[in-house]
Amino acid sequence: MMTQGLQTVSYIASSILFILSLGGLSNQESAKRGNLFGIVGMGIAILAAALGESTQGHGILIAVMIIASLIGIVVAQKVEMTSMPQLVAILHSFVGLAAVLVGFGSYLDEQTQSLTGAAHSIHLVEVYLGIFIGALTFTGSIVAWGKLQGTIKSNPLMYPGRHFFNMSLIAVSAFFLLRFLSADDAAQGMQYLLIMTGLSSLLGILLVMAIGGADMPVVVSMLNSYSGWAAAAAGFMLSNDLLIVTGALVGSSGAILSYIMCKAMNRSFFSVIFGGMGNAAGKKSEAVAITGEVKSITSDETCDLLKDARKIVIVPGYGMATAKAQHAIFELVKKLQEGGREVTFAIHPVAGRLPGHMNVLLAEANISYDIVHEMDEVNPELPETDVVLVVGANDIVNPSALEDAGSPIYGMPVIEVWKAKHVIVSKRSMAAGYAGIENPLFFKDNTRMLYGDAKKTVDALVQGI
Repeated sequence: MMTQGLQTVSYIASSILFILSLGGLSNQESAKRGNLFGIVGMGIAILAAALGESTQGHGILIAVMIIASLIGIVVAQKVEMTSMPQLVAILHSFVGLAAVLVGFGSYLDEQTQSLTGAAHSIHLVEVYLGIFIGALTFTGSIVAWGKLQGTIKSNPLMYPGRHFFNMSLIAVSAFFLLRFLSADDAAQGMQYLLIMTGLSSLLGILLVMAIGGADMPVVVSMLNSYSGWAAAAAGFMLSNDLLIVTGALVGSSGAILSYIMCKAMNRSFFSVIFGGMGNAAGKKSEAVAITGEVKSITSDETCDLLKDARKIVIVPGYGMATAKAQHAIFELVKKLQEGGREVTFAIHPVAGRLPGHMNVLLAEANISYDIVHEMDEVNPELPETDVVLVVGANDIVNPSALEDAGSPIYGMPVIEVWKAKHVIVSKRSMAAGYAGIENPLFFKDNTRMLYGDAKKTVDALVQGI
């Protein structure tokens, strides 16, 4: 059993390591170090929390930890990088469920029932809010997982009066909080808790169902924030200072990331949370009709363009992830650089299904961080670019975002690839992107479609070069 002083020191050390972890993860070069800080900090936190209490029940605790760790290792090893967003979403649901269970357990605890006066009321509010946030996070994350997995349609669920209905759910939950605080006994209070849990669970489903596919990276980030606040609420219920600090770090960083991503998409944070893709702006104008002819190109012809080019930009998207083409792209970049060509990667803030999804894939393929640039850095250089190779990206290179006021993604900053001399789009087919809309880029005069699996296509380009 650990002394109170040693436990406090351990909690402080873990908090410092978590802060260092966030700082390290903010930069690609230091991301591995930041990840290591987080692992060590979490290890210390688990040991300090487990050993800081009575030794009663440690056998069960150790058994559960071993089982959970084995499950986590097996699942993480089997999950492909393309499915990482789904894994993150489902893990958020576990945090929400944990907060709900901790809330009910804390409410039924004898110490809670023995409290009186202001201390009792404050603790009841902590329990109520913790369960509310946790239930919303739990169901919302499951819906997000379903949309990312493809088991639930990515189109936003729209129905008349949805905002009024959602606000009504929140208002009714607030009403039951007052009833909960004035409950005559634990049994009556439990009834109010169960009713609120049902309302919050429904709210989580409706909120995420109303969000369109192209906004899913923001949703994952938002749910990350929710899970942090749920953890902080659980920390208050358990009187665990480290859990409060950790939850606040996760909640605030997730909220900041969501805000940054919304700003990068020229979207209001509240329009993403309460509306479907593109509906927040209330656009009533009709979309501009797409004109032109789609022209295809062969691998040999693409090789000729790349050989003649001096400045090349590669735009990766989710299609690169599904085809696992990042390693083949690394070989292509190496060949192009050996030929004296300047190669740059352009990364859109919401490319893929998760913040930083493309950066992780490129890092996995050992592509140098020096040539991986943000959208804002690359866009001014595109008019002087000879060839842009778009690998599996769609919505993030859609000119409708800038040119068509009737488009659902109008106002969203995109990578303006059409300004380059030549644009080669590697896609399996002409299918729409995750936002479910057509892309006029494919019909422009300087665009050619290179059909086929991205990995096989890039392999053919490597051989041709």
